Amino acid sequence: MRHSILMLSLAAALAATSGCQRAATPADEAATAATAPATATRMIDEHSYAQPDKVRTKDLALELKVDFDKKVLDGSATLTLDWLDPKATQLVLDTRDLTIGKIVGERSDGKWEDLKYTLAPADRILGSKLTIETPKRNPRVRITYTTSPDASGLQWLTAAMTEGKKTPFMFSQSQQIHARSWVPLQDTPSVRFTYTAHVMAPQDTMVVMSAAMEPGNDNSGDKRDGDYTFRMTNAIPSYLLAIGVGDLVFKPISERSGVWAEPASVDRAANEFSDTEKMIQTAEKLYGPYRWERYDMLLLPPSFPYGGMENPRMTFLTPTAIVGDKSLVSLIAHELAHSWSGNLVTFSTAKDAWLNEGVTTYVEGRIDEELYGKERADMERVIARNELRQEFTEENKPLQVLAGIPGELKDPDDNLGSTVYAKGAWFMQFLEQRFGRADFDAFLRGYFDHFAFQSISSQQFADYAKANLLDKYPGKVTQAEFDEWLHQPGIPATAPQVTSARFDAVDAARKAFLDAGTLPAADATKQWTTQEWVHFIEGMPETLKPEQLAALDQAFHFTGTPNGEIAQRWYPLAVRSGYTQANGEIAKFLQRVGRRKLIMPTYKELVKTPEGLKLAEDVLAKAKPGYHPITTGSVEATIAEAKAKASAK
Repeated sequence: MRHSILMLSLAAALAATSGCQRAATPADEAATAATAPATATRMIDEHSYAQPDKVRTKDLALELKVDFDKKVLDGSATLTLDWLDPKATQLVLDTRDLTIGKIVGERSDGKWEDLKYTLAPADRILGSKLTIETPKRNPRVRITYTTSPDASGLQWLTAAMTEGKKTPFMFSQSQQIHARSWVPLQDTPSVRFTYTAHVMAPQDTMVVMSAAMEPGNDNSGDKRDGDYTFRMTNAIPSYLLAIGVGDLVFKPISERSGVWAEPASVDRAANEFSDTEKMIQTAEKLYGPYRWERYDMLLLPPSFPYGGMENPRMTFLTPTAIVGDKSLVSLIAHELAHSWSGNLVTFSTAKDAWLNEGVTTYVEGRIDEELYGKERADMERVIARNELRQEFTEENKPLQVLAGIPGELKDPDDNLGSTVYAKGAWFMQFLEQRFGRADFDAFLRGYFDHFAFQSISSQQFADYAKANLLDKYPGKVTQAEFDEWLHQPGIPATAPQVTSARFDAVDAARKAFLDAGTLPAADATKQWTTQEWVHFIEGMPETLKPEQLAALDQAFHFTGTPNGEIAQRWYPLAVRSGYTQANGEIAKFLQRVGRRKLIMPTYKELVKTPEGLKLAEDVLAKAKPGYHPITTGSVEATIAEAKAKASAK
């Protein structure tokens, strides 16, 4: 998942929304175990009730009907099971706000029989534990169910909220543990399964999923009969289940890649993402063949809470990545890189999230470097590391550790972004520098091959690295150095540093403005990319005088910018500095965009004053119908915390 090309915290989400700690429930006995085929390592996932050491899902068959009027999915999930424990007679699944209609099990004679089940009270983070009695250890179990209109993993948009204004839109976001809100299943990345889906939807909509469309992998967008079938033959974890429904058309980029989008934006998206095939070929040259057959992209409405989501065969993308100059297409490189680090080799629990995001961010940088040059890749690294330094504090030290400690991560959505993305990628660059790029590339390619289609832990990565790096090339990295990166907070002194000559010029321009009020020369700034503008604003003092902001605004038109990455930095600075002239455009931006990474910094500054808090509440009231539940939870938590602090004074 890509929250940004330019890092910020992931903190927000359900735990904060509820204002509660995880309840003392049977979740504590719901530790999951996952044994990758190549190892006997037991993996514990404290964010799932499932018991995959006893029984595992091998295949999932979905029958779903999309109901835009009720804002629900209605249907069934059939799980094909692999019973591992000969004494096990229960199937334990994860659910959140599902209405269960009936549960049946297939007998050995092929007939189906009713099964008894218990749906436990809901935990605010984990949802409800579904325990199904299976004394005959049924090879298949079918659950008939209906989702809630408020399912945390689904967003329902009215036609008025879409670009075309004619057809409603629905899309899913299953990571981290939101798949359980639209499918009853073992919702842990330690379990991988194949799946099929038969989806009925209104005939004026197109359905896409993270799977091949059948028959014939039709990617034209012309097939609109309301009846769609999909198949994913590679085993995936639950967080990669994905569905999108709306007025969608397709435009190819290459023989194996293209863009799905609303008709009004498909050409713009295809133009911006035209380098996708080059990215695939670059990644294949570095790390081996692309194993998912197609790499298509779905451009979502601006309410999508993240930058991108790496659903196999169908990456979901924010439209905020389209700025006209391809300066933000590292987002595509990031989601594509997940096809190796994440989708192919998957973290086994949220505590090991760096294995997905850190390795992916490193691979993203390598793709960017190949296609757009080392200077651009280095600018991205500098920005990410500057933000890491700001985000790492004494208070959040426990969340600065790559190999997470059990019990520290209360909600899997609360991973510290700079840890799993920037620190993880920095660790990879440290290893590359010490072992040399050629040998490290060979190691990483071997790592992807060795653990292909498996879910692994940080310890398994460490064991593999010891055998294939540290022991193979002795004297280059000590075990103590390696372990410090993996198990200690902060950034080790051994971390390699990156500089950018182009940022040096930006720094000089900023200093001239702050010292003498001299605006950067137009002939220089017209060549600046998004990264340079971001660095220019991020290096400003905590506040500026209103007249300084006005001068910058008059010259560069930051207020009202269509570039979300610039808006994310400019508007918080404007709020802190009392530059109320920007309030109108701030309100429009916060109502138009639902991407958490772009809007949360401004909300967090607004709530620090009574006037700003009122503006934040007013904006949320108008924006909430178009926000994803994940975004709404983040904003509501920020406002609630500010109110609590104000009342305590």
